[in-house]
Amino acid sequence: MKKIILSPKAPPPLGPYSQAVEVNGIIFCAGQIPLDHTGQNVTGDIRVQTEQVMKNIEAVLTAAGVTFKNVVKTNIFMTDLKDFASMNEIYGRFFPENPPARSTVQVSALPKGVNVEIEVTAVR
Repeated sequence: MKKIILSPKAPPPLGPYSQAVEVNGIIFCAGQIPLDHTGQNVTGDIRVQTEQVMKNIEAVLTAAGVTFKNVVKTNIFMTDLKDFASMNEIYGRFFPENPPARSTVQVSALPKGVNVEIEVTAVR
């Protein structure tokens, strides 16, 4: 059975999708971009943007009843891989031990003109 996860502490979806969906104990989180809980862009460099993205992910995971320790896979989309080290520094603080598997790719553009989007998959 499919369970929809929604957190008021994360930005509302920009379209016809859910913040997260749980099926059989697997939580599939939609990609988060650096928006505040009202849906407004959070401005700043890649560190500021990554911090906001990770806080949004944390809010969704909390609403699902799990933490970053439950995350098994992340996908990161960046508009410029020259910012990788700075993004990675912030990202790494949320996974101090036993980090998940990860893919990181450069893309030509992201919604609302932001520079980073991160999606995660967690298990209960």
